[in-house]
Formats: sequence, structure tokens, C-alpha cells
Amino acid sequence: MEGYLGETRLNVCETPYADYNIQDWIMLWIEMYGGIEGSHHKAWLIDQIARLLKSTGIVVKLAKWENGQKEYRLSLSDPSEEYRNWVCEMKAGEDGPDTYAYDYGIAP
Repeated sequence: MEGYLGETRLNVCETPYADYNIQDWIMLWIEMYGGIEGSHHKAWLIDQIARLLKSTGIVVKLAKWENGQKEYRLSLSDPSEEYRNWVCEMKAGEDGPDTYAYDYGIAP
């Protein structure tokens, strides 16, 4: 879009998402991405939900344009230690730490 001014990271508490709990965030992610076709995208959504459940932070940015249009953009921060440990547990098995694969999927 013409006249794009960029985006600014916001404190979640200063956005319409201030009162969201973990269930609200998960349902929002499902609403935003659950209808996208492809098993690789579904795997990505499952991984995003796992990240949310394992304390990965949420990033809210506000994009602005010269004409006054605004848009909230949501993403997750770097994976939490809790999430990384969980993935290690998922991959570990009788043959060592990488017995099983973990599918991170592909973002839509």
C-alpha cells in the first residue's frame, strides 16, 4: 500500500488484546490460520499452539499508513526455554535425543 509508515511494537497491555488469556490467544490463532489448506500449514499451526501453551511470548505491532489506516500484526517471539525443552522431549526416545522427528510445519 502506498504511504506505508512502518510498524511499531506495542506492549500487549496497551492493545485491544490486553485481557486475552491463553485460551483466547489459541482460539485467535486457530481463527486466523485454521482454514488455510495444506498439512504443512496445519503442522505449523499445531506448533504455534504448542509454543503458546509453553509460554512463548506474543508480539503485537501496529502498522500505520499516511491515510490513517492502522492494522495490528500478531506474531510469536523467540521460542521459550519451556517450549525448546518440550520439543527435545518429543524427539527423544530409545535411540537417543533425535529418535523421532518433530514437524515445525511451514508458515502460511
